[in-house]
Order: sequence, then C-alpha cells, then structure tokens
Amino acid sequence: MPISGKEMLRLFLAKGWKKLRQSGSHVFLAKGEKRETIPVHGNKDLKKGLEKKLLKRLEEE
Repeated sequence: MPISGKEMLRLFLAKGWKKLRQSGSHVFLAKGEKRETIPVHGNKDLKKGLEKKLLKRLEEE
C-alpha cells in the first residue's frame, strides 16, 4: 500500500519525532541524535524504496 509523504510525516510525528524545519517540500525531523528527511510533494506517493527505508526507521525504536 503506497503512502504519501504527508501520511509518513504524520506517522513520524505520532512516534515522537520533532519537526526541525522545512525547506521547500522537504521536512527535516529529529529524535535524539537521529535525523530524517521526508519529501512532501502534495499527495504524491513515496517511491517503494524510500517508503520501506522510512518505515524500517520507525520500527527501530
């Protein structure tokens, strides 16, 4: 099931990640020493590889 950048951002924020800043369509997040960037291009779905990487990052906790 493809996930959009906006949906992924909501998942990260729900897990306690904090929004550092936004530069254009990219949102920069942090949790402790960890950093992540999520592209939010309207309602476009994330590519498979990036989606998998970000979901794996959420499961590490």
